[in-house]
Amino acid sequence: MPAYRFEAADAAGRIERGIVDADSPRQARGSLRERGLVPIQVAPLEDRSAEGARAVLGGRLRDVELALATRQLASLLSARLPLERALAAVVEQAERPAVRDRFAAVRSDVVAGQTLAASMGKHPRDFPDVYRALVAAGEQSGDLGLVMSRLADYVESRTALSQRVKLAFTYPAIVTLVAFAVIVALLTYVVPQVVGVFTQTKQKLPFITVALIAVSDFVRHWGWLLALAVAAAVAAFRWALRSPSLRLAWHARLLEAPLFGRLIRGVNTARFASTLAILTASGVPLIRALDAGAQTLTNDALRANVADAIARVREGASLSRALSAGRQFPPVMIHMIASGEATGELPDMLERTASTLSGEVERRTFALTSLLEPILILIMGAIVLMIVLAVLLPIIEINQLVR
Repeated sequence: MPAYRFEAADAAGRIERGIVDADSPRQARGSLRERGLVPIQVAPLEDRSAEGARAVLGGRLRDVELALATRQLASLLSARLPLERALAAVVEQAERPAVRDRFAAVRSDVVAGQTLAASMGKHPRDFPDVYRALVAAGEQSGDLGLVMSRLADYVESRTALSQRVKLAFTYPAIVTLVAFAVIVALLTYVVPQVVGVFTQTKQKLPFITVALIAVSDFVRHWGWLLALAVAAAVAAFRWALRSPSLRLAWHARLLEAPLFGRLIRGVNTARFASTLAILTASGVPLIRALDAGAQTLTNDALRANVADAIARVREGASLSRALSAGRQFPPVMIHMIASGEATGELPDMLERTASTLSGEVERRTFALTSLLEPILILIMGAIVLMIVLAVLLPIIEINQLVR
């Protein structure tokens, strides 16, 4: 049964918006009138109006929303609720219009006879490849509720790890921005007002004061040009990274970076191992699982390693040897996979690997941010101290001359 987006007014004149199922627009209007609503606009869910198009273009599902909807579906399906009613419940409980529209469209396709995985495949930006692969595996196994429960755990753990890493670096980023703003304000407004008095006295100024005046003049007169040059350099760098070879070389260098390299490798490896664990445990073929896991990697060097591993597995190599050939993944993951292949418990070992790597990422993130915070404070304090000294030294010399 098709779904229609409606806008209607109740008896008090309040405007209501939502989704209604009907065979035709006329039936949709009749259904609204039966509910005591006066239809204002009724349009098929597939035919986006200008307002609806703006909502969809700017309304991609957030990771938190996808995790919540997945958990709701898992709970409802585990309670033996039919898929159509479970999707309808998710639509009713959704807070954002974009979430309602997305799951209403999926429900409409399911009611029309398509599988849940195929319905979600029409929205690849909202439902990633690994997500759809697990849904398809659940539909094939006949226990979609169990698979959706595992999928909810996977989405929640992946979202939690990403949020913890982002939150850990939020404070240092805020400190850096505030420090930069304070220093620019000092150089462009405070310093010229104070130092201008010294230049009128015709006295010989200390070197640090002369240097500060030069820096202040440069920032006030050429700061916009410097900012423009930095923006152009960043834009040129991003444009250069469109080249696959340059992007691959840059991503390989990132993995070798002293501090952030192991963090980037750890985050990607934990996500990859967790994806492989849930896919293989759900009965997805290994080649398909590797291909879906590669889509979760944000580093091209690691993704190239997985692509090479897929080719080697197709030729009959074991997963541990195939992944170790590229020498991009950490040894602990390779050894755990080899142990899982030897004991026949590959999904469990992959899950342990993901848990271990996630814990290591959190510890490394905490250590890195704990190191960055005092360093940033010291740098800011040193710069402010230099500015204060540059202002105070001439004052001290004037006082000595007066005495």
